[in-house]
Amino acid sequence: MSKPDMGDAGARRGRRRRTVLSVVAVTLAAAAIAWLALRDTSPVGHFTSAAGNDQFFAAYDRAMAELPAPSATLDLRTDYGVVRVYRFDGANPTAPALLLLPGRAAAAPMWADNLASLSALRTVYLVDLLGEPGASVQSRPIENDADQAAWLHQAIAQLPDRRVVLAGVSIGGWTATNLAIQQPDKIAGVIALDPVMTFASMSAQAIIRSIPASIRWVPRSFRDSFNSWVAGGAPVERVPVADMIEAGMRHYALALPTPSTFDGAELRGLAMPFLVIMAGKSVMHDSAAAADHARRSLSNATVLIYDDASHAINGEFPDRIATDVAAFLARMT
Repeated sequence: MSKPDMGDAGARRGRRRRTVLSVVAVTLAAAAIAWLALRDTSPVGHFTSAAGNDQFFAAYDRAMAELPAPSATLDLRTDYGVVRVYRFDGANPTAPALLLLPGRAAAAPMWADNLASLSALRTVYLVDLLGEPGASVQSRPIENDADQAAWLHQAIAQLPDRRVVLAGVSIGGWTATNLAIQQPDKIAGVIALDPVMTFASMSAQAIIRSIPASIRWVPRSFRDSFNSWVAGGAPVERVPVADMIEAGMRHYALALPTPSTFDGAELRGLAMPFLVIMAGKSVMHDSAAAADHARRSLSNATVLIYDDASHAINGEFPDRIATDVAAFLARMT
């Protein structure tokens, strides 16, 4: 068998990276609008048909095949449903592991470009968010921010690690910060990558442009156009991760509350170290204002802006992120 051309492989990897993170950037407000438009009255998130479920998991399995085999696959039962977690054994096994939370309508495979560099630092857990398309299965309504924290806290409590460092991109960054506010005892630190609804409200332009992309029956071209805009104009191509996310957007009905934007008092009460990395070219919010709010509100934070990054930040700058995360972890010890 001939060896693959590494130049072509690198190009494909770059295209996949842009695709994954452009789709991940689908916003919380967009999801809320889609829910209203579809008028789905189920109290929990679910796939709307058996065929849609099959289409999603066919793409999910293809996307997972691009990751190394997990050291363990965990299905953790909580009061709100079963949470799927993948463990990847990494460096420094006695230190708090990194637990990575994906963005809206994404799942564990979206971290493919970051897994190697981050597992060189710590053991890594990848989580499918409860109430989102993925292998986690919601069984009870999630009605408010406290519920959003409760299911994640209950899942983390079942891990063998005494504490973890949370890392989240987009809505995953909000989810990590929300848990730090609501139930901080298992959290050694938080890494937030261009988090939405966390240090700044979403931009009106992002909300308006997300509307057609959020409705399941519109052609895929509407979603591709929006996702390319979110990712700074990067092309969106049909690859396993993008197909998985598109299938989730089309076939999964969300039943999640709109998250609250945190006020200064909530953020000032956080004592654990934070690393906040904002994307200078993000269209989701005013990144400079968000960074300023984070610096003023968090008592123990390193706040950075990647000037050339779009909201697709973790796929665009995996090595730079790993370097900054390594420095952050070193300061924690």
